[in-house]
Amino acid sequence: MAAALGTQAQKPMSAPAGGKAISDELIGIFFEDISSSADGGLYAELVQNGSFEYNPAERDGWGPGTSWRVVRPGHSLGVLETRMTEGIHPNNPTYMRLHVERVKEYYDYKGWKGYGLQNDGFDGISVKGGEKYDFSVFLRNIGKAKKVRVVLVEPQGWGKDPNLLAEATLDVSDTSWRRYEAVLTPSATSAKAVLQILVLNEGDLDIDMVSLMPEDTFKGHGLRKDLAQALADLQPRFMRFPGGCVVHGGGDGFWDTYRWKTTIGPREQRRGLKNTWGYHQSMGLGYFEYFQFCEDLGMEPLPILPCGVSCQGTNGGWGMKDQAQDVVPMSEMDEWVDEALDLIEWANGDPAKSKWAKMRADAGHPAPFHLKYLGLGNEERISPEFIERFKYIYERVTKAHPEIVIVGTAGPGSHPGNRDFEAGWKLADEIGLPILDEHYYEPHDYFLKSRQYDNYPRDRKTKVYLGEYASKDKKLIDALAEGLYLLHVERNGDVVAMTSYAPLFARKNATNWNPDLIYFDNERPYLTCSYYVQQMFGLSAGQYYYGDCVKIDGGTDLQGQSVVLNTKTRQLFVKLCNASADAKTATIDLSRFKSLKKTGEKTTISGQPEDENNYEKQPVVPQKETVKASKKMKVDLAPYSMVMWQFSL
Repeated sequence: MAAALGTQAQKPMSAPAGGKAISDELIGIFFEDISSSADGGLYAELVQNGSFEYNPAERDGWGPGTSWRVVRPGHSLGVLETRMTEGIHPNNPTYMRLHVERVKEYYDYKGWKGYGLQNDGFDGISVKGGEKYDFSVFLRNIGKAKKVRVVLVEPQGWGKDPNLLAEATLDVSDTSWRRYEAVLTPSATSAKAVLQILVLNEGDLDIDMVSLMPEDTFKGHGLRKDLAQALADLQPRFMRFPGGCVVHGGGDGFWDTYRWKTTIGPREQRRGLKNTWGYHQSMGLGYFEYFQFCEDLGMEPLPILPCGVSCQGTNGGWGMKDQAQDVVPMSEMDEWVDEALDLIEWANGDPAKSKWAKMRADAGHPAPFHLKYLGLGNEERISPEFIERFKYIYERVTKAHPEIVIVGTAGPGSHPGNRDFEAGWKLADEIGLPILDEHYYEPHDYFLKSRQYDNYPRDRKTKVYLGEYASKDKKLIDALAEGLYLLHVERNGDVVAMTSYAPLFARKNATNWNPDLIYFDNERPYLTCSYYVQQMFGLSAGQYYYGDCVKIDGGTDLQGQSVVLNTKTRQLFVKLCNASADAKTATIDLSRFKSLKKTGEKTTISGQPEDENNYEKQPVVPQKETVKASKKMKVDLAPYSMVMWQFSL
């Protein structure tokens, strides 16, 4: 943990008197494939619909040819046919057959010829000159051997030769499916490149699983480097995945449930799925990649599994008083128990003793992932049907694996008085559930004024995981409201164990939900005001909270403070927030911390309440400065600001 905070490993210290023990896992991240967060986002694949599995059930007008177009330089001739028989794998049945009838080199095209396909990626393919990109494709030849030219080009318009960036030639003769590879190194940087695959001989050729991946990914594990780094910079302690409503079918019913077993293994054997949010999930980013990313960032993995009941929005249920639910018959519930038990074996088991653990080892990770947390259900309506099925899974999983900490759900709209909230907490108290997941999205006024956790019972066994929350806009005032609320969460860190802002990512021009923590396009991420507040709390994790070290003169509900000590890293964090239009003065007394070093770092987030970071401008960026440390300080707190001091002990 010391390395995560950017400090040297030191001997842990004892906490001075007056502190309250709190969770040091308060800040995590929640990844759901919403707003094209995975394909075209965190997953670094540059080819869209490389498996030709897009279909109209996912989005009107979609089909196997979506994101593809036929190209025939030199006026070559051919026919493109979609086929679904004798594919690579039953989970990936669709492929294309290229019937090449004539290959001709037309004099205007200066050597360009062939019949084939072009992929435009996700709003173009962004490549950097001099960097390497791994191309792969499955091909099956029919008849005489063929040459296939693979090129990265930048189109120049009708009647003009494309600008060639990189090329490779494949010799194809196998009459059964075979994976072919090449490394493409563009000669120049381009934000609007396209990939072309050109057959240079007449005859038939089958094609599937087209891929173009940058070699320079986060820790070499296939994730887009800048987006993954933005998450690493939050210093999250855990990651919840894969959803969200994605977990249990969203509005489409339980048939569309996410099944983790079809997201592991070779890419060509993974089963794509209709996304709850109206597009296709390739599962290139699957459970293995999620767990690997958690390991890379030192996060606890928190996978969420369905427990036999569909999303509360199924069958038009959104906004209905009594939402309709699809439920699994109790006679079939053992399948869903096995889903959980097999996941624990896959993550933690011995490859010599477990077939699931052997699959993990065969994928390149013989050591266990050390799964600690497992979520069952996601904000379902807490109906009698849900309670029966949740208990069924919970009892069997905890009996087989008492070491696993189970996270349950309090339903949507998790505020006292809400029907599902009350039923969820009643169930949690009845069975002694370790952690309960609460969700709510509210206007910033709620977060400015509410102090929900001040009134929670202190003797309750069940801890809170605030798994989805956000102020309903992305202005500075929203971020400050969230900051004030998190200060109250820290104060209640004996009751609240974990939190995660949601949603995490949104792609430009493909956004299903606003606000989001990080927006992005092909070139870069755009960090919101809320991102920087989350980062401040992620950096300042600790085990003890001190509530009596700071006094804000004339303070109101729009100001807040906390002092947190990390005994493992010997770091002390003082955070103050002023969400009002009036400047304030605060007195800080750190006398109880005897070994305070001479200097520290001050981080300030400030601006006007309506300021917003977006694609055009980023007015709110943290300002850092080295400051002299003092055990007693009187400080000015500017309007609409949040400030953190970090001191070493």
